[in-house]
Amino acid sequence: MYKAILVDDEPVVREGLKKTIAWNEHGFELIGDYENGREAWEAACELKPDLIVSDICMPFMDGLELAGLVATTYPYMKMIILTGYDQFEYAQQAIRLKVRDFVLKPITAREMRELLDKVRAEMDEEAKRLEDLGRLQSQLSRSLPLLKERFLERLAALGMAKPEIEEGFAYFGLGPLKPPALAIAADIDDFGERDAWLDDEHDAEFLRFAVFNIFEETAAERGNALVFRTREERSAAIVYGADDEDELHDAAFGLAEDVRHRVEKYLKLTVTLGIGHACSSAEQLPLSYKSALSALDYRFLHGKNRVHGIRDLEGAAPDTTFSLPDEDRKLATAIKTGASEEAFGLIERMVARLRSSQGPMEICYLELQKVVLTLLNAIQELDRNGADGVRTAGRTLWLTDLYRFKTLEEIERWLKRTVADLIEEIAAGRSHHLRAQMAKAETYIEERYADEKLSLRELCRHVLMSASYFSLAFKQETGETFVEYLTRVRIEKAKELLAATPLKFYEIAERVGYADPNYFSVLFKKHTGATPRDFRERLAQERVP
Repeated sequence: MYKAILVDDEPVVREGLKKTIAWNEHGFELIGDYENGREAWEAACELKPDLIVSDICMPFMDGLELAGLVATTYPYMKMIILTGYDQFEYAQQAIRLKVRDFVLKPITAREMRELLDKVRAEMDEEAKRLEDLGRLQSQLSRSLPLLKERFLERLAALGMAKPEIEEGFAYFGLGPLKPPALAIAADIDDFGERDAWLDDEHDAEFLRFAVFNIFEETAAERGNALVFRTREERSAAIVYGADDEDELHDAAFGLAEDVRHRVEKYLKLTVTLGIGHACSSAEQLPLSYKSALSALDYRFLHGKNRVHGIRDLEGAAPDTTFSLPDEDRKLATAIKTGASEEAFGLIERMVARLRSSQGPMEICYLELQKVVLTLLNAIQELDRNGADGVRTAGRTLWLTDLYRFKTLEEIERWLKRTVADLIEEIAAGRSHHLRAQMAKAETYIEERYADEKLSLRELCRHVLMSASYFSLAFKQETGETFVEYLTRVRIEKAKELLAATPLKFYEIAERVGYADPNYFSVLFKKHTGATPRDFRERLAQERVP
C-alpha cells in the first residue's frame, strides 16, 4: 500500500476526492489533506508520502513551487498536478519539474481512478524491478570491470595528474568530467533483520552489491555521475556537470537522498551517505572525497540512515577542547551505589553533550574511553577489596569494544546494558547484607515511630548508609518510600489506639508522632477513608450485639 496526500485550497474539492474515491482499492492510503503548499511541504518532510496530488493556485505556496521542492529533496515522490488553468507555460514548468501528470479540472471520479491505477502500476513495476534480487545476482557477473572501478577509486581517493585522467577517461569510454565536481561516499549501517540469517561473507557481499546496484541505477537515471565501489566496501560517486556549486550540491543531495530511500524501501536495510566539498578540477577530487568521508563520520553523532553534507555540517566550528568533567566519576559513584536511573541519566547527558559538541569522532572516542577507564578502576577497587562479588577479569576488552559501534546511539545502548549488568552484579553480592540493613531499618521505625522528629537522615545514620542509596534500597525492599512506610506504621498504631483505648484524638496523634492533630486527622482519612471520630464510632457500632 502506497501513501498519498491531497493538496487543494478548496475544501469542496478535497472532500469530493476523499469521499468519491476508494483510495485503498487503488493501492493508496490517503494519509492527509492540506489547503496550501506550505502545509503540504511540511507534511511531506514528516510523513514521506509516495504520491502527492496537488492543485496549482494556492495561497502561501503554489503547486509548482511545491513540485520544485519535492523534485529537489525527495525525487522518489510522484506528483500529480490538478489545475483549472489551461496554460501552456504551466505544463512546460510541470514537465521540467518531472511532475508525473498534469491534469485539467474538472476531473471525473472515473478519470481519477484510472489515473491512480496507472500511477500504481508504474510504481509496482519500479518496485518489482528494484526488488528482483535474482536479477541483481545475474548482473553481478556483468558489472563494470574491476579495472574501471579501481581507476575511479584511485582518482577519488589518491588523485592523478591531468594527462593520466584524460587517458583513463578515454580508455574506459567515460565522457568529459565538467567541473565543478564533488564526491559522495555511502556506507551500509547494518544489515537489519538479515543479521540473524547471514551465514557467511558471500551473503553480505551480495547485499553490498545490491546497494551498489541501486546507487548505480539511480545515478544513471540522473546522469552526470560516476559510481564505483571502494576496497573499504563502500559505494561512492563523483557528481559533476552543474553550472555552479549550489546547483551541484542540490543535485548531489537529491541523488544521495534517492539512494537512501530506495535502499531502505526495497532492500530493507539502511545506508548513510556523506557529501564532500565541491572542487574546481578532477585533480582536486581527493580533497572532496576526504571531506565526504568526514561527512560520513558524522553518523557517529547524528545517527544512521541519513544524508550528511559537509558544507552544512561545518557551519559551526567543532569544539575540539570538549570534555566531560566529573561525569565519569559521577557515573562510577552511581554504579557503586546501585542508582541505575541516575547512571542512565548521566549516560544520556554525556552522549547528548558529545553529540552537541560536533567534535571529531576521535575526540568523542577519547572521552568515552576515559569513561570506560573510570568504570574499570571502580571495578578494580571493588575487586581488590573483595567486596560485592565483582571481578575485573574479562572486562579490559571494553576499551576496544567501543570501536565496534558506528554511532553514539549504539554506544549509549551498550553503556546502559553494561552499567545495568554491573549494578545487578553488585546488587547480587550485596543482597544478604542489604536485607539485614533493611530489616534493621524497619525495626528502628517500629521502635521510634512515636518520635515526631524521626527523619530519614537519622535512620540513615543508624544503618550507616547514604540517604540516596538507602532510599533506593528501602523502596526496592519494601515497595514503599521511608515516608510512606513510616506513615503506614503510624496510622496502623493509631487505629489500634482508637479501637482499644478511650484516649482523645489529639492524645493519639501525639502518641503516633504527630504534634498537629488536624494534620493527623487529614492523613488518617486519606489512608483509611474515614476520620478518627468516624472510625471509632463505626467500631463501637460493630461491637453492639
